[in-house]
Amino acid sequence: MANYVIQHLTSKDALPWLLYYIVDYTPLRRWLSDKVYLKIQYRCLCGKPLNLKNPQSFNEKLQWLKIYNRNPEYSKMVDKYEAKKYVASIIGEKYIIPTLGVWDSVDDIDWDSLPNQFVLKCTHDSGGLVVCRDKSKLDKKAAIKKLKASFKVEFYYSTREWPYKNVKPRVIAEKYMEDSSGELTDYKYFCFDGEPKAIFIASDRLDPTVDTKFDFFDMDFNHLDFRGGHPNAIKPVLKPAGFEHMKDLARKLSQGIPHVRVDFYDIDGHVYFGELTFFHWGGMAPFDPEEWNYKFGEWIKLPNLKTK
Repeated sequence: MANYVIQHLTSKDALPWLLYYIVDYTPLRRWLSDKVYLKIQYRCLCGKPLNLKNPQSFNEKLQWLKIYNRNPEYSKMVDKYEAKKYVASIIGEKYIIPTLGVWDSVDDIDWDSLPNQFVLKCTHDSGGLVVCRDKSKLDKKAAIKKLKASFKVEFYYSTREWPYKNVKPRVIAEKYMEDSSGELTDYKYFCFDGEPKAIFIASDRLDPTVDTKFDFFDMDFNHLDFRGGHPNAIKPVLKPAGFEHMKDLARKLSQGIPHVRVDFYDIDGHVYFGELTFFHWGGMAPFDPEEWNYKFGEWIKLPNLKTK
């Protein structure tokens, strides 16, 4: 991300990017209000001023929700360990990927207790992920280095996704999961006040020689004609066997929430919960064509909250 910002410092639109670099890569970012920080970040990453007085697009409304919709329950829902308890209390334990261990620091990980295959992730961010398919071949030093780097990430300060501000950094180990094809596709349901409206499916994520593909579908599994940061798949994207079941579960998990993305895995006919995400792409998601940014925005009904 830093290299991406630096590239723009030589462009004709350099001034806002210089300001963004200063506030995001120096201690100053800890002292700026969420509103000021997000206005600077949005101007650079989305190429336009942020309208908080009358937000209309999906991205604008997500920024508004970051600032004004602060339900303390959300912190539990984004914590990768605590979220499992929350979700199990609503839809049941059978949808939860088994936890193998949880530790307060990377140095506390009990490597000997872990099976041959497992997944390690940090509870407070989205980048600290270690996938082990064969314990005898695991580069443990590299894994420790990656996890310790992730432990230092202050996710809230770089995105102002406030639910993460009070999440305790921990390491969680999970059972390694894959389907019969050797992959693990997640199905991301965009929900609005308890109603799923669209599903996002990523493909070609494991092949480093090709670009990842993003495809969006409505709730009848009709393909939506836009690009969301990556090209659409060339091959047909198949409707998952558990599509309707996952839709019903997403509906239950999103009740009373203006917007949340509910992610699942469908592993050979068994559905597992993935995660809850309140701010898809941090509320800076590209839409091509842009009209879809506003179509998604129409689905968010902002709550009547104090905005001063």
